[in-house]
Amino acid sequence: MTDVFSHAGAKAWEPTPDGNRRRVLVHSEELMMVEFAFDKGGVGALHSHPHVQASYVAEGRFEVTIDGRSEILETGGSFIVPSNLVHGVKALEAGRLVDSFAPHRADFID
Repeated sequence: MTDVFSHAGAKAWEPTPDGNRRRVLVHSEELMMVEFAFDKGGVGALHSHPHVQASYVAEGRFEVTIDGRSEILETGGSFIVPSNLVHGVKALEAGRLVDSFAPHRADFID
């Protein structure tokens, strides 16, 4: 297990392959929390993974697509992505998502 607590601003942002930014906040083998930041028009490209994902819109407006179905979610909205479903987002304005993954995403850890 890594840190049990994560203080605001303690974790560094890193660029994502699709041009956005992320920072891993906390994680264990079973669960991970990651914050993503998007500029207006930023895209989280359609993809899938075996992890179950739950996401919270901390700031902004996003068009969220899961398994071919799209909805617009604003600050305070949330969504869940079952294992292996194709999903992605588009930032309709600058914003942040806080994603949880179970189990953790080993590919996000140095």
